[in-house]
This record gives sequence, structure tokens and C-alpha cells, in this order.
Amino acid sequence: MQEQNEQDFVTFDDWDFDVEEETTNVVYVKETIDDNKKARSSSIPSRNILKDFGNGFRKLKGQKINVQTSESAYYTPRVCKLSTDEILRLGGQKFIQSTESSVSGLDHPFGGALFSLRDEDYSRSVELVERLLASAEKVEEKKFDRAINLLNECEKLSSKSGNPVERLVYYFSGALRERVDRETGKESTKSVGLHEMQDLQNTLRGINACTIAVQDMPICQVVKFAGIQAIVENIGTAKKVHIIDLEIKMGVQWTILMQALTTHHKNSQNHVEYLKITALLSGVDQSRTNVEETGKRLMSFAESFHIALCFKIVEVEDVADLKREDLDIDPDEVIAVYSQYFMSNLLTQEEKLDSLIGFIRGLNPRIMIVAEVEANLNSPVFANRFIEALFYHGAFFDLFEDCMKNDESTRMAMESEVMWHGIRNIIAVEGEERRIRHVSIQLWREYFKRFGMLEIRMSNSSLYQAKVVVEKFSGGNSFTLQMNENYLVIGWKGIPLNSLSAWKFRKRNPFHGVYLTL
Repeated sequence: MQEQNEQDFVTFDDWDFDVEEETTNVVYVKETIDDNKKARSSSIPSRNILKDFGNGFRKLKGQKINVQTSESAYYTPRVCKLSTDEILRLGGQKFIQSTESSVSGLDHPFGGALFSLRDEDYSRSVELVERLLASAEKVEEKKFDRAINLLNECEKLSSKSGNPVERLVYYFSGALRERVDRETGKESTKSVGLHEMQDLQNTLRGINACTIAVQDMPICQVVKFAGIQAIVENIGTAKKVHIIDLEIKMGVQWTILMQALTTHHKNSQNHVEYLKITALLSGVDQSRTNVEETGKRLMSFAESFHIALCFKIVEVEDVADLKREDLDIDPDEVIAVYSQYFMSNLLTQEEKLDSLIGFIRGLNPRIMIVAEVEANLNSPVFANRFIEALFYHGAFFDLFEDCMKNDESTRMAMESEVMWHGIRNIIAVEGEERRIRHVSIQLWREYFKRFGMLEIRMSNSSLYQAKVVVEKFSGGNSFTLQMNENYLVIGWKGIPLNSLSAWKFRKRNPFHGVYLTL
């Protein structure tokens, strides 16, 4: 039994879940809100967004967490290599200079990056980025003939097997071409219907990318270990623990919780009477069979840790149909809610999202963990969305290049399946078909304000778990961890990729209609 569990899940021999005592602070969110649904003026040129990147406005902000890693045979970055982000910014510089010739290099936001590119590959890559940006601008201006000519040049110079910039341009130019085909009414060989448009997380299941993330990239691991640490700290010495997972996937995070509870309660001489995990299954994004298999593995793992586990699937067609009685809640249970990349799927369905958060508030959970993509990929303005997506995905292509050199087949699968689906959906389509609509945590903060949610600062113990995760992985010295106010941001070479935050609900004063701090 134990051997089977170790094969199904990661091992935790080196992890320490002792809780560091500290005072937890909360922050009240200001009333202003931008749900990113009102279209901004289309006159905002893409070069303004590029200038922001050139000035470093999209870099990680906040308190940097120092990470030390040992050299690994699996991580072999090239000496003095320009990152994909740096090449994108240089390409943006050339694009802006070509459209704003009156701006001098010294006054230009990219002026600090000006230097002579002696490496021919770098020079070609910068030129390739410039052409891609020019083609995107022509698509936005609906000058499709000119856009097609530029895209033809991009496709000649790019390749899905070239360097990271060439691969990035290959997929972005393909998405731009599909957008042109859609807008001009042409048949596209790459077009797919809404039912085939999969969210990035759903595509992960098809190529077993959760295993890839565990073995090669610490992004998912940071979310899991630091998030579980926060849960352990906030449930205290509770004997009855009820976890509500909005999208459980493989459930690896709950094997971490089981060991954490065992260690924590052993130290406090209190034992968990039972652990209950409720897996929400809504819509068509998850297979019931897969969730049932996850439940079986978790039950087996719990047995090896001598934990009484109750696993239940709650299946609803619509999250708005959720009822408290569906969850079999015991009044003595301490509830924690876990949401990893789930809520962004509901951004186009405001009523459903409002209903879900209202339902969770009614459960009065001790803590809610929220992990989301840290990027603004929901702008109604195409040019803004294109630039944000280009730099965000560029960081991933750079990450794959450095961390998966010895596994080219897996890298290509990640890019051609996972990344391509995301790029295509963000760039090529609009309306209901555009399902990938991630927004930054700043917008989530303002949204959560409506429901009286208070942000809990990630503790030193959670930050320690994140730091240990990064230090154990190859390429860890390029992964960046930063505390921005109360939440944790995980990035690659300074580019934000994911955010992790913890929340609780304030009680509402029935007489005044305002929220009270607990």
C-alpha cells in the first residue's frame, strides 16, 4: 500500500510543517472596483503598453525573498544569455522607434537597453519580435493585407523547434493569422469551435503536465506547499477538518495536508478526528471518473497516515445551484476552501461568480486559499491583451528552455498543446469563445471587497515553504518569489506568473449592512 502511494504522489521527507507563531494582520480593501468588463477606448496604442514594460512596470514589485540553489545537472543556462523578456523589450524598442521616429534613444523608455547586438541570433530575434508587433498593430487597425504580408515574414523566420523567441513568434503569428481569417470570413485550418476550446488547466490533464510541473517546475509546488501551510496555521487544533476544493484535479495538495496535519497535531498532542474533502464538480471541465480516481488515491494515502478520510464529490451543472445541505457540514467542523485557477473560468459569468462567492461566505470558512495567474489577459482592447500575453507567455518559453533542456519532447508538448491553446484563445477569438480571461490579484482584491473578504498576510512559515520548494528544483535561481503587501507572487526572472493569497470573511452587521472584523 505504501509503495503505491509513493508512486502516485510526491514524497515529503524533507518538508517541515512546524508553525511559526506570529501576529496575523488583515487589510481592508478600498471600495473602488474595475471588473474589466467595460471596453476601454480602442485608441490606446499598443506602444503605450510596450513603454510600461520598457520602464519595468510589469516586473515583480515588493519584498524579494532570497533563494539559494545548488547547481544541477538539469539546469544549464547559457553564459551571458539574453532572456526572452529582454529580447521582447528590445524588439518593442525597435517597433516604437519605427513608429515614433521623433523620439530620441536617450529619452526613450527603452533607452537603457540600447546596445550593439553583435550576436546574429539576438539581432534576428529582435527583428522577428518587431515584425510580430507590427503585424499585430495592422490586425488591430484591420489592415489585413499588410498584416498577412508581415505574418508571412514572421512564419518564414520562426519555428516551433527554434530558440524561445522563434517558438514564441511561431505560435503568436499563428494565432494572429487565425484572427485575420475569422475577421475576413475565411476558413482556417486551425479554427476550432467553442466546445473544443480548452482552458489551459484542462489541457494539462491530457498530457499529464501536473507530473511535469512537480518534477521540473516549482510553480505549482509553491502554491500547494505554501497554501497548505496557511491552512494548517488557520485551522489550529481542530479535530474535525472539512476541505472544500473548487477544482481538485489530481489532489496532490491534500496528501501534503495529511502529512502536515500529522506533524502539526503530533507536536500539539491533539489528533484529527477526521478529515473531510469535498470535491466540487461543475460543468464539463472535469471528468467524474478522474475525480473518483483521485478520491481513491487520497483514501489510500490517508490510510497509510492513519487518518480517517471522508471523500465526497458534489456534482452540479451550475455553481449557482450549490446548496449547503449538499456538503454534509457538521456544526463542529472547521472549514477551509481551496481555489486553484478556478474562479477565472467564471469571469464571463458574473452572476455565477457572485453566487459562488456568496455561497462560500455563507459557509463561514476559517480560511480561503486563492491561487491565480498573475497577468491581465482580460482586456477588451486587443492590443493591450496581445502585449500582456506576449510577455507572459514569453516568460514560460524562456523557463522551458532553461529547465527542460534534457526533455525536448515534453517541452514541445507543453508548448504545442498547453501554451498554444492558451495563446490561440487569448489572441484569435472574442466573445464567449474567449474563455481564458485571467486578471491580476489587484482586480480580484477589489472584487472580493464586495463580499466583505479580508486578506490574510502569508506567514513566515508559508514563505519558508515556498523558499524551500524553489531551492530544491533545478533552475531555482531564476525563479523569483516576492511578497507584495500580503500576498505571494511567483515569477520567472522577475516576470510575475502566479499569485497566492489567503482570505477570510467578515461578519455582516444585520442592523447597518456593514461588515465587522472578526
